[in-house]
Amino acid sequence: MREANLGLLDSTAEEPHSKLLRYAITTVVFIALVVTLIFWLLRFHTEKQTVKHFLDALAAGQTEEAYRIWKPQSTYSYKDFLDDWGPNGYYGPVKSYRLETAEHPKGGTGVIVVVEVSPYQPFPNDSDALKQSKTKEVRIWVERSDQSLSFPP
Repeated sequence: MREANLGLLDSTAEEPHSKLLRYAITTVVFIALVVTLIFWLLRFHTEKQTVKHFLDALAAGQTEEAYRIWKPQSTYSYKDFLDDWGPNGYYGPVKSYRLETAEHPKGGTGVIVVVEVSPYQPFPNDSDALKQSKTKEVRIWVERSDQSLSFPP
């Protein structure tokens, strides 16, 4: 009896063991990609929530609560806080906001969260030029160790 010579492109039945190995590797890679994606999407979740809590307090007119969330150092008095964030402050009155981005500066101990604040409720559309002109971009530093807020260094 003669043996058949198989060419390079000829196929044979695949062994079940190698099929199982291929499925296992594919599953592990897929799970790793999903976990990495979830981690990447949620990497600044805590810091964003802290900023949202702060801005929600400001939008509700609770400046004392917002000041407490800011966890100020001794050099940033409540009066200074109101000069920045109060109803007549530089960024105030804050009635609505939109979170833009968050980033971790290289070598930093915190996260910079960029938000837009508006004196209008609801947040104005991009097509409303008059109301959009009153919107201000703010960069807020969130210290990762204690979730304190400040302006970026």
